[in-house]
Amino acid sequence: MKLLPSIKLALKNIRSSKLRAVLTMLGIIIGVSSVIALVSIGQSSTQSVAQQINSLGTNLLSVNVMDTSEGQLKESDVDSFKKLYGVKDAAPAVNGRITAVNGKTSTQVSLIGTTESYQNIRDTKVANGRFLADIDNEYREKIAVLGSDTATTLFGADNPVGKEVQLNGNSYKVVGVLESKGSSIGQSGDSVIIVPLSTAQRVLGTTDIQSVYVQAQNANVLTFVQNELERSLMPLFHNNTDSYSVTNQQDVLDTMSSVSKTMTMLLGGIASISLLVGGIGIMNIMFVSVSERTKEIGIRKAIGAKRKDILMQFLIESIVLSGLGGIIGVGVGFIAIKIYAVITNTSVTFSPPFTFIAFGFSLVVGVVFGVFPANKASKLHPIQALRFE
Repeated sequence: MKLLPSIKLALKNIRSSKLRAVLTMLGIIIGVSSVIALVSIGQSSTQSVAQQINSLGTNLLSVNVMDTSEGQLKESDVDSFKKLYGVKDAAPAVNGRITAVNGKTSTQVSLIGTTESYQNIRDTKVANGRFLADIDNEYREKIAVLGSDTATTLFGADNPVGKEVQLNGNSYKVVGVLESKGSSIGQSGDSVIIVPLSTAQRVLGTTDIQSVYVQAQNANVLTFVQNELERSLMPLFHNNTDSYSVTNQQDVLDTMSSVSKTMTMLLGGIASISLLVGGIGIMNIMFVSVSERTKEIGIRKAIGAKRKDILMQFLIESIVLSGLGGIIGVGVGFIAIKIYAVITNTSVTFSPPFTFIAFGFSLVVGVVFGVFPANKASKLHPIQALRFE
């Protein structure tokens, strides 16, 4: 039996029972579309996490103090970090929550006290005005750089540069507005106010430095710099390594990417179960089709059809069913991705490799689950088939 006539005959049989064919393909359609949609969304989430971590800065190491009872970091310690081999720059930071007021508008925002180095280390860009300068920290100037969301909340569409803003009841001159950075690992980078380190310490009532952002000269020396920082911190905190942490940006990226990929594969695996369920549905309906067309099989064998012809006829019909379900599933999956992107206002990348894998798997399902009913049909005795009622 030739391939093209067999495909035409299979399509004819499918058209004769459209509703049954659609119900049979439903499992394949759901399986293929689910695999495509979930894997594409998962891969896009992985890329988004990587972008968020990279937006924190390049070749970045973060030193965080968890227990100040064992030791404290001072500006002099940060200056010593800058002298370590492989270190390009370092920026201290203190953090807190404050109330910012402009006229009758007030909002709770994150206050960051830091130095001029913070801008380059954290890849922070200024949309209007300027960033902090070291002289601002030296003279404890009452100036502020607003995040984009903070500027919009307090000043609306007006340009806040040169105007005053109240921080915990004290007036500060706005010297700059940052470009929007979006959210990074669940935290908004736009709902902030940045002031000089010495000024923030006075506002928050502390002289301790909570965090230090260290920029390595290149990615090749990140691990070396991390070890040097840990070696420098140990005597400052009486060898209590639980009091502080040194985080390598690349380690965070690798961990988050690994988790995202694992979740993507898990979701893809769960969705693939629908393909197996669809395969069982195809097998059941093909057994029914063999029973309904027993006399047809008997007639075909009586006029000279061989066993392999009958086998191929039903096997091709099973593959056509699963193939059509796979094609429809690809379309449904693509539509699902677009709908998800519109609803969540995110960018979702269509994954061609997994699309081909899902479609190919649907064809394999058609072959595997179509073999049993096709084999049964091919083994029917022509005389018994003709007598079948």
